[in-house]
Amino acid sequence: MDSASHTSTGEIILLATSSAVTAILYAVYRHKSKIADSLKGAKKVTLDQDLRNLLIEAPGKCIPYAVIEGVVRSVKETLNSQFVDSCKGVVQRLTLQEHKMVWNRTTHFWNNYEKIIHQRTNMVPFDLVPPGSEVPPSVAVRVLKPLTAAELSLETVYERFHPSVQSLTDAISHYISGERPKGIKETEEMLTVGAALTGVGELVLDSSTIKLQPPKQGLRYCLSSLGFDTLLKRQESSVRFWKVLTTLCGLASCALLIFILHKQYRCQREKRQLRQMLEGITAGGDATNACVVCLGNSRACVFLECGHVCSCLKCYEALPRPPRCPICRQLITRVVPLYNS
Repeated sequence: MDSASHTSTGEIILLATSSAVTAILYAVYRHKSKIADSLKGAKKVTLDQDLRNLLIEAPGKCIPYAVIEGVVRSVKETLNSQFVDSCKGVVQRLTLQEHKMVWNRTTHFWNNYEKIIHQRTNMVPFDLVPPGSEVPPSVAVRVLKPLTAAELSLETVYERFHPSVQSLTDAISHYISGERPKGIKETEEMLTVGAALTGVGELVLDSSTIKLQPPKQGLRYCLSSLGFDTLLKRQESSVRFWKVLTTLCGLASCALLIFILHKQYRCQREKRQLRQMLEGITAGGDATNACVVCLGNSRACVFLECGHVCSCLKCYEALPRPPRCPICRQLITRVVPLYNS
């Protein structure tokens, strides 16, 4: 039997790999879909005087998953930018990032490599208040644990790249070592006072303070500069992307599985046909075992796909091209040698 009819180890490994990738992609798609569904089910509330009454009437003075929009205002003190005058905020992130080129010994290319060598985040308590509200505001929502939010939108207020200065000796040593420093990028990001912010989380009334905090039951906590509609559309777009990716990978896995099963079916069918032919030849005896072309030599090969055993190898090689079966005139695609014991 031709070895091409058997499933190879590579095909099995490829099928297992594609199935595992499909399962991973499906898990990511389900996670993204769950986030989008929870955002759709979030209750949108307005930051006004009625908010306190709404929470008083809610069970446990709590809305488990709510959407609220407002502007940022510090509770007491603010953070001043280290590089930009008159820039104040409530969250400040300072980052030093190293940039260098690294030689890849496999691809033989220089690849860009980035590494954070230092990062510090400062934060002061802040509220969300209605746009254009007086000081102090009539209603405010205290934002708790903002650094744990999935999408904390920070504005880049300062960015500067400090290129590295190298001598000829340094350049030669870096070339030999396979690492060429490019420089250090210094960045300052801030959540500025007065910035518009959309909060998605658990809204509770604690004594006289309204608080926005991370929700329970695995729901996503968001603090984004985008509007809620834009945030929802972006999440739905991500869901569609992962759905298409999962579908394509799943179809590829199904196609590979069908190919392997069809290959196995052909292999079993050919084995069965060959066994039936051998049984027929054994039952017929020597009188029916002569080649139908030369009538002298014994039949020594099986023609596929028709399955006839009617010729010796010498007469088969003498058939005009493309070769056809002398019995049924069907095109011969493969020949399997026949061995009589």
